[in-house]
Amino acid sequence: MSVTGISSMATRQILAELAAAHEEATGETVAIESVGGVDAAKRIRAGEAFDVAVLASDALAKLEADGFLVAGSIVNMAESPMALAVRAGQPRPELDEAGVRAAMASARSIGISTGPSGTHVLKLARDWGLEDAVKDRIVQAKPGIPVAKLLADGEVELGFQQLSEMMGAPGIDVVGLLPASLQPGTVFAAGLCKAATQPDAARAFIAFLASEETAETKRQHGMTPA
Repeated sequence: MSVTGISSMATRQILAELAAAHEEATGETVAIESVGGVDAAKRIRAGEAFDVAVLASDALAKLEADGFLVAGSIVNMAESPMALAVRAGQPRPELDEAGVRAAMASARSIGISTGPSGTHVLKLARDWGLEDAVKDRIVQAKPGIPVAKLLADGEVELGFQQLSEMMGAPGIDVVGLLPASLQPGTVFAAGLCKAATQPDAARAFIAFLASEETAETKRQHGMTPA
């Protein structure tokens, strides 16, 4: 039997590559289903049986506290910086704090995710006193749909999400990373599910995800090793 897992969309491509590398090295197959992070947590809480969960570290911590992950099994995998993007060919805002704030204030529509990056954008709006001004212009992508698609389809003018979700997406221009002062510091981690049927093999895969040999793959996908 293969190791099964569930992850958020932000780590979909990285996990596909690393699962293939792990199988080549060990012969152990790993099947990861990538969905919206909120949906992934709900499915684990609903009792679906997975061996491994790969989500934002705060989401995993809540699952561990509520007894859905094996205590002490969470291992940080990669830090995922947030980026700002526009539809291809559209003007690019400045990427200092004042520029990002001005872009948010003036954009006719703003695309965010259902995950931690979306929550962070809403926090920035509150901190800047823009919550009421932008609330009717915020478009939250449906779970599993990248913000890049909203931009490419012309549904939004400005988009925020992890760089890993935007790299290589068609129809958009990635303006760049948010400045350090605006980064949420999102860390993705892996943990062993209480419902795991292949716990030993799952632990081996989790250890591989955190190993130095996976660092270059993480960088290629816009993340940094944790």
